[in-house]
Amino acid sequence: MVSRFIRAAALTAATALLGTAAWAGDFTATYSAGLSSYRIKGTEPASGKHPVFIYTVGTTEDYDNAQAMGAVAEMAAKGFVAAAVQYDSSLFGTCSQILSKARYIYNSGSSSSAISRLCSRATADCSKGVVVAGFSQGSVIAINARNYDSRVRAAYGMGSHNLYTTYVMNSCMNAGRYTLNKNNVRIVNGQSDIFPGGTATTVRSSSEAVAGKSCGSLAYECLNTNGSGWIMIRDSAVGDGSADHCYQRVGGCVGLQSTTDSTWRNGSTNWGLKANLNWLNGFVTH
Repeated sequence: MVSRFIRAAALTAATALLGTAAWAGDFTATYSAGLSSYRIKGTEPASGKHPVFIYTVGTTEDYDNAQAMGAVAEMAAKGFVAAAVQYDSSLFGTCSQILSKARYIYNSGSSSSAISRLCSRATADCSKGVVVAGFSQGSVIAINARNYDSRVRAAYGMGSHNLYTTYVMNSCMNAGRYTLNKNNVRIVNGQSDIFPGGTATTVRSSSEAVAGKSCGSLAYECLNTNGSGWIMIRDSAVGDGSADHCYQRVGGCVGLQSTTDSTWRNGSTNWGLKANLNWLNGFVTH
């Protein structure tokens, strides 16, 4: 009796969260990248036709870590077929090397690509829109996703730069060099991110280049009227006191992938997960 009550309560709560999507179910799939096969892990509504959301993690990260699956859960609750997509994240690389990974994920002309596998699901309708997100190397992939599929409408990137220490990424990360309109890109970086230089000045410069928008030498936020642009998080805003490259985790990049900063994951601030996924949601139809 108790267990039946708990199951009923859980179903009621999930139904309330998902609204018209009614109930979501987890799924797994695979896609092909040359001779390799990679995993897809997602959540989808049980019925109807819905837009698609795809998340890609950073270098050496588990493709289904807490950040990725937190984003997937939030977007499924909004009525998306939402998934985290694995790729060869073992090494970073040049624009050419990373975009070859993006092509395998987002190539609409290949039936074996990740986006084709997701768009072919019974509850997916990619004509309603595809929106994407990613962290670090995964953000390079996300911002360049429309290079390979015109159904991609907007991208949210974390740790998104045109310089990653020795890797100069101008040819694929500067505004105007990726196919997606810069007004459909929103990036959020920490002020102490070491990869573009580790200071507010260097992070600001990189953010301006990627988003194609400047608001002056002291700005920590530079958004267009539609919410696109960039946000730079102050160290004092995160729980561990350092808005570094992995600001969304407790303990930065050396912290466990299973732990997320509570404000990023559940807060209402404009640099947090919920606000940025709400922004993405505005680019699709339901």
